[in-house]
Amino acid sequence: MPKPVNHETRYQAGIDGLRALAVLSVIAYHVNLPWAPGGLLGVGVFFVISGYLITHLLLTDWTRYGHIRFKVFWGRRARRLLPALLILLAIIPFWVARVSPHDIPSLRQDELAALFYLSNWWYIYHHVSYFQSFANPQPLKNLWSLAVEEQFYLLWPLILAWFLPRIRQRPLLVAILAGLALVSAGLMALFYHPGLDPSRVYYGTDTRAFALVIGAILAVLTPTLPESSDKVRRRWWDSIGWLSLLAILAMIWRTNQYQPFLYRGGLVGLSLLSALVIRSLIEPGTVIGRVFGTKPLRWIGERSYGIYLWHYPIIVLTTPVNSTTGLNGLLIAGQVALTFLVAAVSWRYIEDPIRRGALRRWWHHLQTAVTERTQWGTATALLTGLTVLLVMAVGGLSGWVEAATPAETPPPATITSIPLGPPLPPPPSPSGGPPPLTGQGVTAIGDSVMVDAAPYLEELLPGIVISAHVGRQLYQTPPVVASLIANHQLGTKVIIELGNNGPYTTQQLIDLLNQLGPVQDILLVNARVPRPWQTIVNQTLAQVAATYPHATLVNWYAASANHNNYFYPDGVHLTPVGALAYARLIVDTLRHLVDQPKQWPGTFRHPVSAVRRA
Repeated sequence: MPKPVNHETRYQAGIDGLRALAVLSVIAYHVNLPWAPGGLLGVGVFFVISGYLITHLLLTDWTRYGHIRFKVFWGRRARRLLPALLILLAIIPFWVARVSPHDIPSLRQDELAALFYLSNWWYIYHHVSYFQSFANPQPLKNLWSLAVEEQFYLLWPLILAWFLPRIRQRPLLVAILAGLALVSAGLMALFYHPGLDPSRVYYGTDTRAFALVIGAILAVLTPTLPESSDKVRRRWWDSIGWLSLLAILAMIWRTNQYQPFLYRGGLVGLSLLSALVIRSLIEPGTVIGRVFGTKPLRWIGERSYGIYLWHYPIIVLTTPVNSTTGLNGLLIAGQVALTFLVAAVSWRYIEDPIRRGALRRWWHHLQTAVTERTQWGTATALLTGLTVLLVMAVGGLSGWVEAATPAETPPPATITSIPLGPPLPPPPSPSGGPPPLTGQGVTAIGDSVMVDAAPYLEELLPGIVISAHVGRQLYQTPPVVASLIANHQLGTKVIIELGNNGPYTTQQLIDLLNQLGPVQDILLVNARVPRPWQTIVNQTLAQVAATYPHATLVNWYAASANHNNYFYPDGVHLTPVGALAYARLIVDTLRHLVDQPKQWPGTFRHPVSAVRRA
């Protein structure tokens, strides 16, 4: 947290620097920087910092006064957190009403959940994924983590006030807290299922509490901070701190939100590493403490709350949904600059003044203006500002704001709605060459993108069997394959197009391919989807295509680059032009395999040689 106003606790500049690293990693994740697929781990670092600082404050209260001053604690939290949040909740509806008025109904619900700090459970109850969405932009979805923290701020003082007079031995208290952390981590591992969307365990207060509790354990173990440190201790904590920090950075670089490792101990490991970094930062005289206490990192850390509040809605509401050109460095720079500007203004004129008692002063000015008829300028400015915010919020949420409604987005192409145009004759075969390519013995399995392309595939490949379903994910596909086999509809050439609705592991994909049996050719179509898992899916497909017998990668991602006309505004579903290009890419790949069959080294043993068709 920023420098304490009342000087009751010692300011630790290095912790602000760590908070800066955490918020920068989260921003890197949300703008899809390829070197930070695990940037969402910054939220876990935030949780540990909060658990440590809040517990340290409460223990200081207990030591100094013999009890926890609930009114003082909750009052400080409210002054620190609510003003910036309320301004965000007032401005965002006005913004959304201008750029995307049809999203106002869902925003109303999200705003209400955010106001009461219940966003995480609201999204769990309504099955809103943190990681995948092609519908509403939901610019307030990042507030789930603030809901978890606020629930902690509400309940933890009560829990600690019950424990402290009954458990006076610090080792016993640490053991009990460690047990609570283990229960939370166990719930995460229990509720997590590989291949399914992990949003339930990612959002849940119960499944994320271990990070906050681990921070609390650190506070219990270090009730008082040393004033000085000898050289050996400084070197010891410097070594631990830098090694732990490198491990955290490696996780941000090498992990992603869909790896089972994270939910089966990885996030617990991150929390422990974060606690070690914090411990090294609070040790007097450490090099890591001086580095993280430098002014630029401190500046970001002090404003990290506002930066976290604003970065996500700014990114969501300023990113074109149908961009197929990859990273836009200029756009990202503008988004980050705007985020920092808004956060700086919020800190300068809202957050810092209010935590220093500005509300009392403003209220006094209003009273004086009314009773003594003086200071009308100050009173008028305050009332005008409040009125503007209220009008923006109510006007935006109620739809009063007049907005230029954009042209209605056409629905994604389906089997029955695509205008096919004139028939596309198959290419003529040279005299004496192979017969024209048909769809006999070809089976395609996919999601809504395959639905879009299906009419063109059926015209270019007469006789093809297509099994496509909107929203299909790979984990839902084994029963589909089993049904195709049972009905003798699985051909010798199989096209797999999955990954637009979420990623999967290499093993899950290999298990699916093994289920196909000894097919002649497998075409793996990669994805162009403006979501964080695009890189994960395409890397998995490329790896399997390079090593799995008879598998060939169909590079739709490369073929569709710089072709915005291939896509509807969501950047995924295909226009008729895109559907035709997609179908032709698959047909060209099949024709190439017919003309030049893929040869595999004799050392390969087909992993499905023992699988028998039903």
